[in-house]
Amino acid sequence: MFGNKKANDDPQQQEAAKRSHFTFRVNLIFFCTFFFFSILIVRLAVLQFVEGSQLKAEEANNTKMDTPIGPIRGNIYDRGGAPLAFTSSTQSLYFRMESDQKKDDVIMLARKLEEIFKEHGTPPNNLLGAAEIIKEMDVGYDLDKNTSTAPSYSFVPRRIKSGLSNDEIAYILERRDELKWLEIMEESIRTYDNGPIAAQLIGYMRPFSTAREPNNGLPFYKNKDNTKGYLDTEYVGYDGIELMYQEDLRGKNGSKTYPVNASQKIIGKVSVKAPEKGNNLYLTINKNVQEVAEKAIIDQLAAAKSTSNRSASAPNARAGYAVAIEVETGKVVAMASMPDYDPNIWNGVVLTSEYNRIQPFINNGTITSAFPDYPPAELKNHPTSVVYVGSIIKPLSVLIGLNEGLFGVDTLYNDTGEYTYGKDNGSKLTNSDRASYGYINAADAIWHSSNTFMSAMVGYKLHQKYGSQSADIWESYLNKFGLGVTSGSGLPRENAGISEFKTNEKESMQSRMVFASWGQNEKYTTMQMAQYAATLASRGKKLKPLLVDKIETYEGQPVQTMEPVVMEETTFPKPYWDSVIKGMEKVFVTGFDGFPYPYARKTGTSTQSVGGKLIDNAVFIAFAPVEKPKLAIAVVVPEGGFGSWNAAPIARKIFDAYDQYYGLDGVPKGAKGAAEAP
Repeated sequence: MFGNKKANDDPQQQEAAKRSHFTFRVNLIFFCTFFFFSILIVRLAVLQFVEGSQLKAEEANNTKMDTPIGPIRGNIYDRGGAPLAFTSSTQSLYFRMESDQKKDDVIMLARKLEEIFKEHGTPPNNLLGAAEIIKEMDVGYDLDKNTSTAPSYSFVPRRIKSGLSNDEIAYILERRDELKWLEIMEESIRTYDNGPIAAQLIGYMRPFSTAREPNNGLPFYKNKDNTKGYLDTEYVGYDGIELMYQEDLRGKNGSKTYPVNASQKIIGKVSVKAPEKGNNLYLTINKNVQEVAEKAIIDQLAAAKSTSNRSASAPNARAGYAVAIEVETGKVVAMASMPDYDPNIWNGVVLTSEYNRIQPFINNGTITSAFPDYPPAELKNHPTSVVYVGSIIKPLSVLIGLNEGLFGVDTLYNDTGEYTYGKDNGSKLTNSDRASYGYINAADAIWHSSNTFMSAMVGYKLHQKYGSQSADIWESYLNKFGLGVTSGSGLPRENAGISEFKTNEKESMQSRMVFASWGQNEKYTTMQMAQYAATLASRGKKLKPLLVDKIETYEGQPVQTMEPVVMEETTFPKPYWDSVIKGMEKVFVTGFDGFPYPYARKTGTSTQSVGGKLIDNAVFIAFAPVEKPKLAIAVVVPEGGFGSWNAAPIARKIFDAYDQYYGLDGVPKGAKGAAEAP
């Protein structure tokens, strides 16, 4: 045993054993490495030469699908920052189309949603039926008619319902696996002042799919499509400021990106890119002054229907329009088209009965015809909002006559109350109530609103001087004051007015000129009349009406501040202006008792034939103060009778409101007004 112990302890043997074990382990490692590398090389060869084409095909079929997220629209504020149209958050339910959806499964989902909405929704927003849900899904089925068509578009999720209640959200999220193809998204919804305030000026929104329809859509959207970022489901500006400043307000889309396989199955996590917010607009209108203007019209309409005063009675008056413009800046402080309506109705399904009810009020009657092109039967015998200017044209008539040298500021005309003209003096016209004023000059003619002076001294003489070209001369003057051309405000659908020089072939050019001289040949909008009044106030400087004061980012950083724009300036000698304004200061009006400023004004009673009968429209323009005019106003009340009685009182209330908040002399008369003064 002793000898064996020595043998085992032999250092040489131990060293040999260690080398032997080390060599074995190294060989084993090399062998394993070689083995694994061989497997890897074989597998790579198989992938490249055997499975390569198949894998490439599968790779090509695995793509990413982008689902756009609608942009967050900028807000609209009044001049002092009061919100008029703003974006609020809401939870909406969307349906996502996939390639392997079966018709029966989709219909079953729609019926299930009908039950969920009915049980967990909030009235009256819980009565969405299965047929309506299928229609909103836009999968091509029609449960009512039991027909199938192709979907309108692919990939983009369909909004089924906005404004989900908390119970609806909780119920759907708890059953996410059961209720396939549904997504709840937080998105923006347009909300308008509940007043409402300046509804027709601000406008409203409709789905992009409606706005770009080939037959009934808007030209603005005809050249836009989904490739340029617009979504069929998003709401876009359809009228007013919402349409005029669509690109500024809209913002930019966000997106949800899904990895999908060849069957369009989502196979991974979604990534979200948030949408960019649009810019905010600050309008030139003042909410408080606007509210006064709107209420003044409604109150005057009610008074005109109920009064026993024959001069003020206007039982058929049903609408009124007013525009107030700052003379020095061109900023529109108020634009009222009454009656109005609540534009929030466009956020849901508009019932046909409700649409028919508001149809006469949707259009902005201060810039275009308030009535639709084909009004319902009950409106056919009523005038629309574009009316003859009537006697408010007389200050400009006098300016034209003076500038053309047809008479001087002190030239006297013997007003007998009637005037005859034409072949063998076969045509005759009279003053209102056949009043005669004796010998009058130009200023007196404006004061008394003499039809005979305008006819004999302006219309007739201008035709004598220019013959067939007299209409062109006449219209060139009117254009310089904003009549016969669009105002330049930029509002969509603005009407340039209606001139009957070229359409009234029953009358001679001489007769047309005679009637034009006292406002019975051309029809204009309230906006045009307001721009005309402001141009008179500035003594010939026609400014672009501004509706937006400034534009800021959603976060409040400045983008653009609007500056006054002089569109045209017409110069006349000072004595001409003095004569005209002197006459305007003497015009009789009601509703201005105690008015603290000298003011210039002109009333009008424009007569037109509607439905085979003659009706009178109340028209009025004014500006104040006379020396340094701050505000010019135009008011139109179709079927309102005399402008002095049913248009002037509306203007007075607007003047008072402006004086309260801004000051006709530059000093606001109220504490609140002082705080909001520019």
